[in-house]
Amino acid sequence: MENVDLKNFEESMLDELSGLTVKKGPIDPELYQKYEVKRGLRDLDGRGVLVGLTEIGEVHSYIIDEGEMVPVPGRLIYRGYDITDLARGFMEDNRFGFEETAYLLLFGKLPNKQELFDFHSLLDIYQKLPDNFAKDMILNVPSKDIMNGMARSVLGFYCYDSNPDDTSIRNVLKQCIRLIAAFPALAVYCYQAYTHYHGNKSLVIHSPQPELSLAENILYMLRPNHKYTELEAKLLDLALVLHAEHGGGNNSSFVTHVVTSTGTDTYSAIASALGSLRGPKHGGANHKVIQMFQDIKEKVSDWQDEDELSAYLDKILLKDAFDRSGLIYGVGHAVYSISDPRAVVLKHYASKLAAEKGLDNEFNLYAKVEELAPQIIAKHTKIYKGVSANVDFYSGFVYQMLNLPLEMFTPIFALSRIAGWSAHRIEEIVNGGKIIRPAYKSVVPRQKYIPLNKR
Repeated sequence: MENVDLKNFEESMLDELSGLTVKKGPIDPELYQKYEVKRGLRDLDGRGVLVGLTEIGEVHSYIIDEGEMVPVPGRLIYRGYDITDLARGFMEDNRFGFEETAYLLLFGKLPNKQELFDFHSLLDIYQKLPDNFAKDMILNVPSKDIMNGMARSVLGFYCYDSNPDDTSIRNVLKQCIRLIAAFPALAVYCYQAYTHYHGNKSLVIHSPQPELSLAENILYMLRPNHKYTELEAKLLDLALVLHAEHGGGNNSSFVTHVVTSTGTDTYSAIASALGSLRGPKHGGANHKVIQMFQDIKEKVSDWQDEDELSAYLDKILLKDAFDRSGLIYGVGHAVYSISDPRAVVLKHYASKLAAEKGLDNEFNLYAKVEELAPQIIAKHTKIYKGVSANVDFYSGFVYQMLNLPLEMFTPIFALSRIAGWSAHRIEEIVNGGKIIRPAYKSVVPRQKYIPLNKR
């Protein structure tokens, strides 16, 4: 190897070997039907494949009438409570709802005033990171991706825990509440380390304030001047509530069940869920919505002209515009067809923040695309069910109005969903934690071994 250019050798070998993996990778699509394999835990008709039971969250999007699946307006249920009713309750009471929602998901009941006060006090105790944690785990090894930094930080908690492998309910609950409380600081500090070390910006670290809600603390720690309006904090809190849980069948919650079933520690399970959520097909979709709308605003001269807007959406769907993926981001969902209840609730309050920010024209553009996109998709695409705006359609717009950096969009999803992940981990342990072993069938033909000197 002395006379070989190692860099060229490396690149050549990787090209050759990656070609082999692509050549050997594809499986005949007909085999999936032959062996009745449900790809992605979803059947061709859109019905989910039952792999477990949960009492934490329920997604309701259709009814069965004489054997036929009939779509209905979407509903999202937390522990038996409709998310629309929960949101209306705390918004009309002019109070924050995420802490109450986390309590509900963990313990299966809505707290009274004293229980909520005590739970909030426990979160206050846990929200401050251990001594030197931020320096050792975040600032000394800044990541270019906030979700990556958060996952590594969660694994780092193992080193600061005196009893990390104890999977008793009491200990796991303590670990989970500690993570729920600490996630805002983890996300913000990872972002600040990123902007300082990879963006040459000033490094300013603010400690969370015990008298503030988790939503308020996110804005307090993220903004240099600590300032935010009441509506800003309330709308961020609402977004956290709407993203906190989505049943056991979504990818990251299912991952939590699978990894927990092995008997591993809390930090490994939650880090795995973070890895799942980081994927653009799960938690990163609102990035693409923002980028798509930026493109639309630049290319469509009259936002109120339905014909011009429809023509451009046509081009996006036909892979002639934007990123040429053929996707109108934020429209369509694996489960919901007529409506995503989270998008319905978020849209209502997003209009209020848009009015406060003087962004009515942008809000109207979103509403018009929401109206036109399903018609255009139905015209060009054969689908088994209708499509509607999903929660990513408006969440990115809300985060943008809150002046949250794009890099924080998915981490905010994570610091909301940690409540649901925690509830699912505890549910799996309470119910025996039987190891989940998916059944796979090999379809590779048998081959006769050939000795090396005869190949």
